[in-house]
Amino acid sequence: MSIETLKSALPDYAKDLKLNLGSLSNETILDDEQKYGCMLACAYAIGTGEIVKGIAAETDGKLSEEATKAAKAAAAIMGMNNVYYRSIHLLSNETYRTLPARLRMNVIGAPGISKANFELFSMAVSAVNGCGMCLDAHEAELRKAGMTSEQIQASLRIASVINAVARVLEAEQAVSA
Repeated sequence: MSIETLKSALPDYAKDLKLNLGSLSNETILDDEQKYGCMLACAYAIGTGEIVKGIAAETDGKLSEEATKAAKAAAAIMGMNNVYYRSIHLLSNETYRTLPARLRMNVIGAPGISKANFELFSMAVSAVNGCGMCLDAHEAELRKAGMTSEQIQASLRIASVINAVARVLEAEQAVSA
């Protein structure tokens, strides 16, 4: 399974997703570690078997072992952080914003790859998970690291397309089951 397999599994009504998925593969604004790391992190964040298998097959040999581990770690840590920080942001009682999170997040400080690339993976996962507070925090870190608006936007495009492909394939699988 690969991106081509995922594209061929999409129904005709999702033609735009097929085209966008193909465009992501040819993305040149990001280097391969950034591009494929964002894809893999998003696939793991979404967690559907078909997407994880397809994207993992696509990234195999294109990501180092460290970058693969970092992409998975970004999905894992953001799965926790996005729920926590989205929740404290949505609560009207501001007291929760002043309390220490008391959650382990060591991987953020030592991701095994460049801090900027890990932040980019985390940005994409935060988009999938819909945490505005995390999106703002990652965008600020990426700007400090010298990433352009176009590079940051590319991570958001990756997140949106991978998410949409997963949702369509999952829905089609439910209908045919």
